[in-house]
Amino acid sequence: MKKIAITGANGYLAALIQANNQNNYEFIPVTRKDVDLIQPEAVTNFFENLEFDLVLHTAARTQTVDCETNPLDTYKVNTESPINIAKVCQQKDARFIFLSTEQVFNQRTERNPYSEETLVDSSSIYGQQKINVENFLLENEIDAVTLRLSWMMGLSYPGIKSSPNIIKKVMDALFYQKPTKFTVNEVRGMTYANNLAEQFDKIVNLPNGIYHFSSQNNRSTYESAKYLASVLGFNEATIVQYILPDYNRYADRFRNLRLATDKIEAQGIQISTFENDLDRCLTDFDWKN
Repeated sequence: MKKIAITGANGYLAALIQANNQNNYEFIPVTRKDVDLIQPEAVTNFFENLEFDLVLHTAARTQTVDCETNPLDTYKVNTESPINIAKVCQQKDARFIFLSTEQVFNQRTERNPYSEETLVDSSSIYGQQKINVENFLLENEIDAVTLRLSWMMGLSYPGIKSSPNIIKKVMDALFYQKPTKFTVNEVRGMTYANNLAEQFDKIVNLPNGIYHFSSQNNRSTYESAKYLASVLGFNEATIVQYILPDYNRYADRFRNLRLATDKIEAQGIQISTFENDLDRCLTDFDWKN
């Protein structure tokens, strides 16, 4: 059975992947208790002494404010340590799967979805840190798959805690009656995380390169939030009261973060839509019959 070392093993996506594929692979969970990614040299030593066939690197410090405030520390976590792991993988003839982000395009202004061939351009330190790793993998011909992900969504259940996402944000606004703003100046993919976890066996065997994994969505974040609220059964008056449009955020430059997925679909991996993903997630968690 193939041994997969998985960093950020307690995180949402990593936990889902392990839960869905535990019978197919021997997972070696790697958490901060094992090695702290803020110490790149220790990371190298740890992986040099670990036996594995593949590393799935999900760990990162993803908060934009954190990266902007602590650029040196987050660089060690988001750039130096992943590169060091990739180097060890190359030495061991092991594969490296790296999770990147739609944020590598957040400085671009086109309105169409971005393909893998679109030149990256990020205004955020987080996006730039991910780009550094992507470039290293390509330039050094590492046996690696880079997955650029959209905003992943889902709900928590025992043993697995979801990361912040639009479903929880909308539910909090409506159930706790907290008026919450959602930007009208942004459109992005929103993907049910289970879709990736359930297709992990195909992802492991992708040819080397960069791939986009994102459900398709043509609604603004505000329109998506309103749609979600309607699917939950709330009436228009309630939706208008608690789901508010934010006209100021990104008002200077509309933010399109949609990812084209033709390349990964050509490899037999199924991509869905925001509407279908939402329907499936709410059905899975008994929020919708």
